[in-house]
Parts: sequence; C-alpha cells; structure tokens
Amino acid sequence: MAGIPEVITRVEMLFSKFPGIGRKSARRIAFYLMNREREDVIAIAKALVDLKDKITHCPICNHITEQTPCDICGNPKRDDSILCVVEDSMDVIALEKSVSFRGKYHVLGGLISPLDGVGPDDLAIDALFRRLEPVKEVIIAINPSVEGDTTTFYLSRLLKDYPLKVTRLARGIPVGGDLEYTDEATLARALEGRLEIPNE
Repeated sequence: MAGIPEVITRVEMLFSKFPGIGRKSARRIAFYLMNREREDVIAIAKALVDLKDKITHCPICNHITEQTPCDICGNPKRDDSILCVVEDSMDVIALEKSVSFRGKYHVLGGLISPLDGVGPDDLAIDALFRRLEPVKEVIIAINPSVEGDTTTFYLSRLLKDYPLKVTRLARGIPVGGDLEYTDEATLARALEGRLEIPNE
C-alpha cells in the first residue's frame, strides 16, 4: 500500500494471521512495536522464539510444558484416580484457574471433525487408554459443540467397557462456549455438577 513502508506491511501481514486480530489491529501492533525501545522489541522477539524452542508436550498427558513430565503429572499430591479429558492446553489452564479440580488431565490435541479431516487417529486417544489402570473416574470436559459432542460420544462408547465411572461437565457452560473464556465460578460449578455418562 502506498505511503506505508514495506517492513510495516510485512509485520502487519504476519500479525493479521493471529486469531482475533484483523488487519487494522495488526497495523496498530506494528506501529506500537515501531515506537517501542529496541530492547523491548528484541525481548518480544526472543520470547516468541523461546515459545517454539522451549515449549514441548508432556509425554504423559500431552499438556504444554517446559519440563518432563509437566508440573501437574509430576505432582504427587494430585489424585491419580480421576482423569479429566480436554481438547487442548488452554482448557487445562482454564480448569486450573477454577481451583476445584485436584486430579490429572489428558489433552487430546483437538476434536474429531470429519469435515476438517480430523479423525480419532489424529488425536491422543491411544495414549489416554494406556493411562487408565489407576483411574476410577474419567471426566470428559470437552466444549459442547458438534465436534465436541462427537468426540464425547466416541470416547464414552470406548470407555463403557472399562470398570470406571465416566462423567461429563454439567451444562452450566453454554452450548458453543469455550472453557478458555468461561469464568472460574461457572467452571467450578460445572466440575462439581458433572453427570455420569450412562453405559448403553
């Protein structure tokens, strides 16, 4: 675009790829960074590189971590008998903010979505079933959506042959809502009011 230096346009294009950031917001970010001290911009760039270089997935639960295992799996005070299955690490972070769950997690890494070409083999479902020996209850804490309900149904069908209780979050979370954006009190109530998924 005329009147805008190419480097700003390039930064704008990169930031506009972020979720929830349109072209105008991306341009504001580019101008904001341009007006910051060089050290601030370098610190931001280093943090972004560290994000790629230092963050990995826990080999046990698939949650993001800088250490192996993650601090939740490595915590002996967490209850091994309750396993909460979630879509992604943002859901773990949201549930942890509710301070009402003391079990452990399993991150699927997505949801079953045939339209997007995502099937059960694309998720960490096999790893989930390798962890079931000490587990007495599996809480399926997946967002209520078409893909979420499909994944919940699929998991509950597989889990019905295991000697454990399978529950889901109470529907205090609105249909189409994301755990990430749900307040702590609602999440705490949803965990406390979870319902057992019947074996059919």
